[in-house]
Parts: sequence; structure tokens; C-alpha cells
Amino acid sequence: MSAVLLGVGLGALVAAQPGPVSLLLVRTVARGRRAAGLAVGASAALVDALYAGLGVAGAAPLLQIDALRIALGLVGAAVLVLLGVRTLWSAWRVRAGLETEDELATPGRAFGTGFAATASNPLTIASWAAIFAAASVAGAASSTAGAVSLVAGITLGSLAWYAVLTALASRLARSLGDRWVTRVDMVCGVGLTGFGGLLAWRTTTS
Repeated sequence: MSAVLLGVGLGALVAAQPGPVSLLLVRTVARGRRAAGLAVGASAALVDALYAGLGVAGAAPLLQIDALRIALGLVGAAVLVLLGVRTLWSAWRVRAGLETEDELATPGRAFGTGFAATASNPLTIASWAAIFAAASVAGAASSTAGAVSLVAGITLGSLAWYAVLTALASRLARSLGDRWVTRVDMVCGVGLTGFGGLLAWRTTTS
């Protein structure tokens, strides 16, 4: 199997795992902003590519430094909790009829939010480093060209998954109607806050 195809599979599988970015994407699309949802996915794919590149470049050992690992983990947890609380606040405003059009996401704002949510867990650099180590043993990323091809494939696979998720969320939003926006916000808000708490717990106990 070529490095690109392997990367596409890995990128799609990693992106398909339930996480904060998926919640943000579904929430954004549920509010009628499909382009903004795609922007969230694109930002996540970019971060995956950056972290995969850092993993293959040998940045993972830096995360063995306890002070750095704990600081990065807690900052990331704080970002996710903040996003979760803001989403819950947004759900309350929608329910109370206080939301304005200016508060709805644009592709640019959605890209920034998605980037922050994905980048909030830099500890995944170690995971990508382990993936690249396994790929190198298998011969798929044992050279510079192979590593570059693998990172490119990961980016494409991640983008493909988020495009599929955007299409599914858009179809679901059309079938459910506007009355579900508040419920989606509440579920996503609780989920984002929960992911933040989990990241903080794992950071301080590992």
C-alpha cells in the first residue's frame, strides 16, 4: 500500500473518532452554516497535518517534560471548557430569543474556532509519532518522500471525513428543523465541557 493511501485511511480513521471538533462541526451546520461547517473541518485537517508533521519531525520527546506537558494539557482543557460554556450560553440565548444574526458563525470565525478546538490537545503529537514509527517499520514512511506522502494522505483523509460529516449533519438539520438548534447546542456544550474536563484529568494524572 502506498504512503498516500495509508495516510488517507489513517487521517479518516483518526478524524472519525468522536471529539470536540465533530461536535463543533455538527453544531455549526445545525445553525444553517454549511460553509462554516466545512471551515471547521478544514481547520481540523490542517492541525492534524501540522501535528503529524511535528510527530515525524521528532517533537514527541518534548512532551515527556512534565512541566511542558502539564501546561499544554491544562491550556487545552481550558480552551475546550471555554468553548463548551459559550455553547451552553448560546443555547440559552436561542431559547430566550435573544440571539442576533451577528452571532452566527462565518467561515472565517468557524475556521479559527475549529483550529483552537483541534489544537487544544497538543499531546496528540505523541500519538502521531507512534503512528509514524509503526508506518516506518512497515516501510511506508521510512524515507523523507514517504513521510511527506503520508502527511499529505492524512490531510486528505481528514478533509474527506469532515466533508462527509458536514453533508450528513446538513441533511439531518434539514429533516429536524430549527427547533433542534437549541438541543444541539446543549448537547455540544456539555460534550465540549466534558472533553475539557477529561483532558485536564488525563494531564494531571498521567
